[in-house]
Amino acid sequence: MLRERFKKAMASFSFGLRNGDAVRELKGEVFWTLKDTQTGEEKKGHIQNVVVRDASILLARLAKSSASAHVSEPSYGIFALAVGTGNTSWDPLNPPPATNTQRSLWNEIGRKAIQSTSFVDGDGVVSAIPTDVVDFTTTFSESEAVGPLTEMGLLGGDISSNMAVRNPVLPPNGLYDPTVNVVGKEQLVNFVTFAAISKPATSTLSWVWRIHFTVLFWIGFGMVLHEYLHGLLPHAC
Repeated sequence: MLRERFKKAMASFSFGLRNGDAVRELKGEVFWTLKDTQTGEEKKGHIQNVVVRDASILLARLAKSSASAHVSEPSYGIFALAVGTGNTSWDPLNPPPATNTQRSLWNEIGRKAIQSTSFVDGDGVVSAIPTDVVDFTTTFSESEAVGPLTEMGLLGGDISSNMAVRNPVLPPNGLYDPTVNVVGKEQLVNFVTFAAISKPATSTLSWVWRIHFTVLFWIGFGMVLHEYLHGLLPHAC
C-alpha cells in the first residue's frame, strides 16, 4: 500500500523531528590554540559542541518584530565566550558530555566579548559575501582564564557588555524548565565540555567557534515535508 510506504519512509526521515529533539541536538565545532608566549610552542585541538535548548528561545526573541526595536527583546545574538573549570564532582580528564539542557556554566572563571566574526565557505575560508557558516573568534591573554579549563559556552541575549557583570539562568543544568522567564538574563547558546586544557599565565588561548546554519534549513524542511506528506496519507491508497 502506498500509505504504508509513506509511513515507513517518513519514520526513517523524520527521526523524531516532531518533538524538536533533532534541532536541540545540532552541533557545531570549536578550534582552539594554546600558545606559550615565551617559547612559541603551540598546542591545538578540535572539539564538537552542543546547541542548547535555550538557543531556540533566543532565536525566537531576535526574530520577533516590535514597533520599537529591542524594547523587550535582546540586542545581542552571540556576544561573548565564557570558560570554566566545570562541576567540582567531575573528573577533569574525563568530564561528562555536554547536554542540550545546559543553561549556564558550572564554574565560570572568565569570559570575553567575541573579538571578530567572519562568514566562511564550506572549506573554512573567509568569504567576502554572506554564507550559512559563521566563525566566532576570541583570545584570552596570558593573565586571563588561568586554570584547568573543562567547559565553555557562547553567551548572548540580555548579556551585559561589561564582562565583570554576570546574570546567568540558574541552575546550570537539571530538569529543563521552559517556564523560566529569561528576559533580563544572559542566555547560553552553545556548550561544550572537554578534557582539561591547562592554561598557565604564560600562554594565550584562542578559540574559533564555527556554527553551521545549513542544517537548520534541512531540519526545518524536513519538518515541513513530514507534515505535508502526513496530510496526504489519509488520501493515499
